[in-house]
Amino acid sequence: MKRTRTSKAWMQEHVSDEFVKRAQREGYRARAAYKLMEIDDRDKLIKPGMVVVDLGSTPGSWSQVAMQRLRGNGRVIALDLLEMDTLPGVEFLQGDFREDAVLAELEKMLAGREVDLVLSDMAPNISGVSSSDQARMAHLAELALEFSLQWLKPGGHLLVKVFVGSDFDSIVYAMKQGFEQVVTRKPKASRDRSSEVYLLALKRKK
Repeated sequence: MKRTRTSKAWMQEHVSDEFVKRAQREGYRARAAYKLMEIDDRDKLIKPGMVVVDLGSTPGSWSQVAMQRLRGNGRVIALDLLEMDTLPGVEFLQGDFREDAVLAELEKMLAGREVDLVLSDMAPNISGVSSSDQARMAHLAELALEFSLQWLKPGGHLLVKVFVGSDFDSIVYAMKQGFEQVVTRKPKASRDRSSEVYLLALKRKK
């Protein structure tokens, strides 16, 4: 199939992207690693001894960062609909987070252990219809929040990707019911033209 101008432009931008080059040079699976690094450098989310759940993990760059910052002391459980190549120390579950059976399997892996941090870089396949994409993104964020409220220990944190749109305020409101503070983060590795931002919900209420 012949490439469109749009896809050629995207590919050109991608290969010349400073974060793509840096990821290749430093051994990270995707440029998204630098989004989590910047947020964690600022907010100090990942600490040795934690249990971290990484939702929408493939290709694995966030799990890589989490494992490095746990310094060999802690646990990372990653989940994605797509296959993910093995990462040392990371427990991976392949499945659709929207399905009850997959969620039950994830909960089985936790074996009753409360979670310290939930990371969600989940995103739907983009259709190009902003209202539809925002609604599906909001649904994924709501599922991550629901899981977090059930499994995070008091004082635990949630970091979730969302699209700014009509559902944004309602997601923030829902998070504020369960957490002491909700802040917005837009790391440098998140492209300026993208409507994605990260909502950081700090300190799950008891």
